[in-house]
Amino acid sequence: MPTPTDGTDGAPGDDGTPGDGGADGYDLRHHGDAEVRDDGGVLTDLAVNVRAGTPPAWLKATIAASLDGLAAYPDGRAARAAVARRHGRPVAEVLLTAGAAEAFVLLARAFAPCHAVVVHPQFTEPEAALRDAGHTVHRVVLDAADGFRLDPAAVPEDADFVVLGNPTNPTSALHPSEVVARLARPGRTLVVDEAFMDAVPGESASLAARRDVPGLVVLRSLTKTWGLAGLRIGYVLAGAEHIALLERAQPLWAVSSPGLAAIEACVTPDALAEAEGAAAEIAVCRAYLLARLGEFDDLRVAGTPAGPFVLVELPDAAAVRERLRDLGFAVRRADTFPGLGGRWLRIAVRDAATTDAFVEALAKARSTRDPEVPEVSS
Repeated sequence: MPTPTDGTDGAPGDDGTPGDGGADGYDLRHHGDAEVRDDGGVLTDLAVNVRAGTPPAWLKATIAASLDGLAAYPDGRAARAAVARRHGRPVAEVLLTAGAAEAFVLLARAFAPCHAVVVHPQFTEPEAALRDAGHTVHRVVLDAADGFRLDPAAVPEDADFVVLGNPTNPTSALHPSEVVARLARPGRTLVVDEAFMDAVPGESASLAARRDVPGLVVLRSLTKTWGLAGLRIGYVLAGAEHIALLERAQPLWAVSSPGLAAIEACVTPDALAEAEGAAAEIAVCRAYLLARLGEFDDLRVAGTPAGPFVLVELPDAAAVRERLRDLGFAVRRADTFPGLGGRWLRIAVRDAATTDAFVEALAKARSTRDPEVPEVSS
């Protein structure tokens, strides 16, 4: 069963001590890019979930062409209208942002929840932003034994601000749209982070086009599929009243002209078709990764992964992660996510050749493990 908490539970770091700079022992500001900074340039990156081989050449050319207009202030009207058309919404229900991360900050500034709930394990920026804005955050921690599946009944009825990822980072769990929609009710703001939804074939569980769900706020990112993390682009979809509140909290010209050009380009029919093809390819590569991980008897994959990454539990994960670095591979530590600890790692989905090389390295890293470390329970 999911576990509601008051946010006072802690998690040990890789060395058994609490993480630095976080809330209640969790380092909420640690993200996958930290695994490949500095010496990470020589590592094969399985820590960051940006699709490999991106951005494509046509998108680079579009962004480059926008540089001729840098002397003018950004005008987001065309990009905003393009996003509205893509999701079948009025323009007043769209807000362009400097990535999904900015949207979490805007939400924390614009709303004053009495009972904010973040459903964990998930991306930690929503909780960090809420805490930074002075809000108390309560956690609902989903159960690993149940594949981190969402149980709407676990969220307190009086919660007036609820945040959930779908598909969820780092668990890769995809919650059915009808289950997520059951969290909505009058007087509650329901924030659904769909940053990885375009990596799901058909976007089967998306709520982005739903206008009948009360209090719904959907966040989308264009940085993962298109390889634009350095450009910082995303958007929010919500009712016009919610968008107006967020817009008042946002600085002027928050999205650059190159970012606006990229947004407009990434929501065209041709781009959406390319993204759908990429999602299908990710599904094939993920299935291959799961098959190869199945060769390890004491490694457990969390739930049924649906995103461009998988979460795994193994008894000596912290030591294995360090050995993998020595063998040339970076994976994401997961003990910074509330609800997880030092036995978990997140692995990005890559092509079959990269997976084969990684599995060979993983086998070497496991062969030198401490024999006294207990096995993963079934």
